Amino acid sequence: MDEEVVVGTWQYVLSTHAKAMCALERALGERHGLGPSEFEVLDRIVRHDRQLRLQELCDGVHLSQSALSRVVARLEKAGLVVRHVCDSDRRGVFVSITDAGRVRHHEALPTQRAVLAEVFGDTPARI
Repeated sequence: MDEEVVVGTWQYVLSTHAKAMCALERALGERHGLGPSEFEVLDRIVRHDRQLRLQELCDGVHLSQSALSRVVARLEKAGLVVRHVCDSDRRGVFVSITDAGRVRHHEALPTQRAVLAEVFGDTPARI
């Protein structure tokens, strides 16, 4: 692949990601009191339909473990998730969604999808 094409694609990915994150931050924050990473954590748990290990979430939402821990702490403080220590491995931490978290996710899902459709809807896949 031509170097200019690779660099152009990289710049496209960065600018589209920034546009999507800014739009998600604004829409999810104003309407639902969630940031994009907080929504993503709730969404991952809902889609897996079970509690997830912190490491599974870390891999899925592309945050460092410390950043994810801060996100989970905010969600826990808001009553949207709870953390559980693994019975068989005390080092393992599970995160599960609460009923309030399911409600918030359900309310925020159309907003998140609408923002993504707006950002990516007219954009041809380049990769």
